[in-house]
Amino acid sequence: MTSRPANGFALLDHLADLPAAQWDALTDGQPCTSHAFLDTLETTGCVGGDTGWVPRHATLWRNGALIAAMPLYEKHHSYGEYVFDWAWAEAYHRHGLAYYPKWLAALPFCPVPGMRLLGVDDAARRDLLGAVMAMVTESGQSSFHLLFPTEQEGEWLREAGLMLRQGVQFHWNNAGYADFDGFLAHLNHEKRKKIRQDRRRAAAHGLSLRWEDGHSARTEDWRFFYHCYATTYAQHRSTPYLTPDFFTELARRLPDGVRLVLAERDGQPVAAAFFLCDQQALYGRYWGALEHLPCLHFELCYYQAIDYCIRHGLQRFEGGAQGEHKLSRGLEPVPTRSAHWIADPRFRDAVDRFLARETEGMRFYMDELSERSPFRNETG
Repeated sequence: MTSRPANGFALLDHLADLPAAQWDALTDGQPCTSHAFLDTLETTGCVGGDTGWVPRHATLWRNGALIAAMPLYEKHHSYGEYVFDWAWAEAYHRHGLAYYPKWLAALPFCPVPGMRLLGVDDAARRDLLGAVMAMVTESGQSSFHLLFPTEQEGEWLREAGLMLRQGVQFHWNNAGYADFDGFLAHLNHEKRKKIRQDRRRAAAHGLSLRWEDGHSARTEDWRFFYHCYATTYAQHRSTPYLTPDFFTELARRLPDGVRLVLAERDGQPVAAAFFLCDQQALYGRYWGALEHLPCLHFELCYYQAIDYCIRHGLQRFEGGAQGEHKLSRGLEPVPTRSAHWIADPRFRDAVDRFLARETEGMRFYMDELSERSPFRNETG
């Protein structure tokens, strides 16, 4: 068990050493920052061991009570982050320097924006940031990276001397639509026609769809989904990050925070999509199918998700990382951010110049995306 101080800063090597209630009291209720999600990653072998993700969670204590925390890892590669620094690592390597290990404050395999500095109040959260920066500065490691923080946290990180990097995701926002047709009515004619065509093509496969959560999904449902998930990775010549036990264990520990939609033919599943969920949003994560069925991906991963949000009064659907094709499915561009500290001043200056150019490019890119909005203008 990792020792914990009555007061001050400490790194926690195993989240299981900390009672879930203490950690969860600091979060904003998002499923992927929960103790259950992060600890399940550890206990099912998705992080830790020889995965290249070494848990070193940052904690701050006062009078024996946990007042702030941060999901923190010592990383030995850059896989599973969704903010790419491979070129920076290569530059270090070309100069005979070690980029890895590095410090990473992030949610493994989960590019969901939100709080990364968890705490009882803003003062505790900022105190934790100061303690973390003191630790990483003294550690001798090449760098520290914090991914997908809130806008407020981004300002704190900038003030602390970190460089900010802008990205983009595509989210759907609920404008109080009564049903899916009500949502379609707000789209321009071209996009409305395209979505209806997609849905007709998906419906022509004659599949039945069913939604499950962690309470209702059966063991065989999760077994089938993992097969789909692994198949998707294999098709991209890659290896799954998550283990079969992760999904069943997460469903057991966080039953209200997971959703599964399955497509079946004559009672036999042929495709599935997995989501995380809280009281505000649905978060798209993984999907897979046993056969190629045109437009089924769009139906399960986007249209079903939007319809689910409308029916359950959720405020938004977050479609995950990348994907301009989401724009034509009714999702809109949303800026994201990450923060970076580089120990070596020569590389820090080079990265700073690169980020200045990249940020200007992202500004033009966001303007271009806004001009391609799927929603009709005031004149229809």
